[in-house]
Amino acid sequence: MQLLIDEARTFPARAAAHGVNLGPHTTSATPQAMFIACSDAHVVPALLTSSRPGDLYELRTYGGTLPHPAEHEPTSEARTIEHAVDVLCVTDIIVCGHSRCGAIDALHPDSEAAPFQVAAGQWHTLMQFDALSEYPCVQARLIDRTLRLHAWYYDIDAGTTVRYDPRASAFLPL
Repeated sequence: MQLLIDEARTFPARAAAHGVNLGPHTTSATPQAMFIACSDAHVVPALLTSSRPGDLYELRTYGGTLPHPAEHEPTSEARTIEHAVDVLCVTDIIVCGHSRCGAIDALHPDSEAAPFQVAAGQWHTLMQFDALSEYPCVQARLIDRTLRLHAWYYDIDAGTTVRYDPRASAFLPL
């Protein structure tokens, strides 16, 4: 814990050394994209995308799992999506799955074959992508073409990311 405390204390100096301005204008910055990912500590959206403070609006859940929209009692995930879409007016939403995901392993505990795990992880990513596209606020923005959805899959071991291409019905290099 002490390491985390020490890093938090030195963050302003490190940010300044890298040209990151933490001044007042950054609080009003509007992110251009929302990044939905697993809460796994190996997945760091800002590092994957070289984003700076204010660039990404993140939603992290166990396995990157999104509930289907419900009319009554909206979930915190639903409210986060609605805020990104309706208030922040993001133009892109990335749903990003990853390799060696504990949530996927829990769903498919009998298979340890790497190709199966990748296929299961990519399938899970597409299921979350489909759930996201069911949200009324998302549908409205897709219809007026002011929002684009993307499905990515991050390979933790290789450090590479692929994207889903619906025309090819496959995950391809970015």
